[in-house]
Amino acid sequence: MNFHLNETAMKITGFIMPVLIIVLASVSSCFYDSEEYLYPKTSIQCDTTQVTYSQSVVPIIQNNCLSCHGNSTAAVFGSNIELEDYADIKVQFDANRLIGAISHENGYTPMPMDAPKLDDCNITTIRIWVDAGAPNN
Repeated sequence: MNFHLNETAMKITGFIMPVLIIVLASVSSCFYDSEEYLYPKTSIQCDTTQVTYSQSVVPIIQNNCLSCHGNSTAAVFGSNIELEDYADIKVQFDANRLIGAISHENGYTPMPMDAPKLDDCNITTIRIWVDAGAPNN
C-alpha cells in the first residue's frame, strides 16, 4: 500500500510541477508589460526653426507617402496622385489638398490612408512650409 501512495504522489507531482512552472513563467513574464516600459516617451524635440522643402518636407514624404504615391505605385495604390518630386507636391499644394489630407480634416481623404495620422511635428513642419508659400528650397 505504501508503494501505491508513492506512485500516486509521483503522478500528482509529475502533473502539478509542470503546470506550476508554466503558471509562474506566465506571471513573471508579464512583469514589465507596462505601457511606460514598452513604449517609452522620447524626448526628441520638434525643431521647426528652419523648415525647408529638401531637408524637412522631403523626408516626411519619403517615409510616409511614397509607398503609395511614388511614380511607380501611384497608378495602383495612390489614385494616380504622385508625390515623387517638388512639382508633384506643388500640384497638391496648389489644389489646397495637402494640409487637409494630412490633418484628417472633414471633406478630405485622410492620409496616409489606412494608417495612423502623421505625428504633430510632421504636420506642423509641412504646415510651416505651406504657410511660407511652399518654396522649392
